[in-house]
Amino acid sequence: MVTKQFSGTADAADLRRADSLGREIFSDVANKWALLIIEALGEHTLRFGELRNEVEGISHKMLTQNLRMLERNGLVERTVHPVVPPRVEYTLTDPGQALRVTIDGLCAWTHQHFAHIEASRHRFDA
Repeated sequence: MVTKQFSGTADAADLRRADSLGREIFSDVANKWALLIIEALGEHTLRFGELRNEVEGISHKMLTQNLRMLERNGLVERTVHPVVPPRVEYTLTDPGQALRVTIDGLCAWTHQHFAHIEASRHRFDA
């Protein structure tokens, strides 16, 4: 499926439309790795290895793919320092910081309702 180009109208951002740019953006950032990367970066600037250590369980490939996607969407800024060996750092942009506020809310919601969800899953799986 090809996503239509953003035309500046509300229809272009409508998440309910299959061809909407909004749905593509939502799909990009609403995955577990992107959420965890944004949360890990927080107010920090981190190198690739530091970020990989912060996001436990992420593979080199998945971290690379998600960082590229977040950079493409303007949420993460990648800075390459011209030293040997090259030093690459990642930081959240202003829109990335704004999204982080929402992600922080999702994290708080998860902590608040963790016991309820765990009990519900236990009853369902029994």
